[in-house]
This record gives sequence, C-alpha cells and structure tokens, in this order.
Amino acid sequence: MDNFVENVWKVVDILNIKIIGVGKLKEKYFKAGIAEYGKRLGRFCKFQVVEVPDEKAPESLSQAEMDEVMAKEGERILNKIKDREYVYALAIKGKERSSEEFAKEINQLATYGHSDITFVIGGSLGLSPAVLKRADTQISFGRFTLPHQLMRLVLSEQIYRAFTIINGLPYHK
Repeated sequence: MDNFVENVWKVVDILNIKIIGVGKLKEKYFKAGIAEYGKRLGRFCKFQVVEVPDEKAPESLSQAEMDEVMAKEGERILNKIKDREYVYALAIKGKERSSEEFAKEINQLATYGHSDITFVIGGSLGLSPAVLKRADTQISFGRFTLPHQLMRLVLSEQIYRAFTIINGLPYHK
C-alpha cells in the first residue's frame, strides 16, 4: 500500500488543475473558502482559478440574445483552454458521480497522461454549445441550481476531497 501511495504522490504531483468560471468572485467568504482549498491542494497539484468576464445583458432576453451572450462567454472560456487539457464542463445534464468515483476518475486521468485538467463553470445562462463540444466530459452536481460563485467553492472542495481519497487521507469519511 505504501508503494501505491508513493506512486500516486508522484503522479498527482505533476497535475495542473484549473477552474474556469464566468464572472468575478465578489463575496469574501467564497474567496476565503476557495483560497483555503487551493492552499490544501498545493500538496497534490498546481491549482488555479481563472475568471473570464461575464457578458452584460438586460434581465429579459430573447432566445437569440441568450445564445449571443452564451457564445461570447464561450469564446472567452475557450481562449483559456489549451489543446492538451482534459475538460470537464459542469452541466445539469452531465453525469453525476460519487466522490469516490470522481477520485478514481482523476487518478486514472493522471495515470494515463492527462496532467492538465480543467473544469468549466458557465455564466447564469449556462455554457455555449461550443464549450460543451470542446469538453471531454460533462459532470453534474445534481439538479439543484446553485449560484456560480458557490459552485466554485463546492467544486474546489470536491477536488480536494478527491485527492484525499486517492491518497488514503482521513478527510473523507
């Protein structure tokens, strides 16, 4: 078992984990929580959060206007993704995973050469078809609608939890 953990440490040590989110994180408590998980993740991977500007739009939009907003935000997102990155798009219609399944998936990606893993959280209207097409997989955290800022915190925690599972640490109970 020690050899397994040792090998996992070597694998995850070279991982780059990135969260791309639309919009600026405003609340200090969300920033503090994400910073805390980012600090904890530092022993397992390089972790970063990249913000892209949201598209300003009036409260009520036609479908064409919504599509245009998503397309503009989608372009900004795609500009932050490199070809080699394995991309998870957060989407309500994505596949739900348990924490253990998620950890296993991250470990397998790392083991089989995916050292750059990116998670994308769209704006209030969701992700553009172009971003969903670029994604290697879609992941769902359930059918609840959560504020995008809160989703960044939840995702950061689940990424940290995945690494504690992979490394057999007591955090996950």
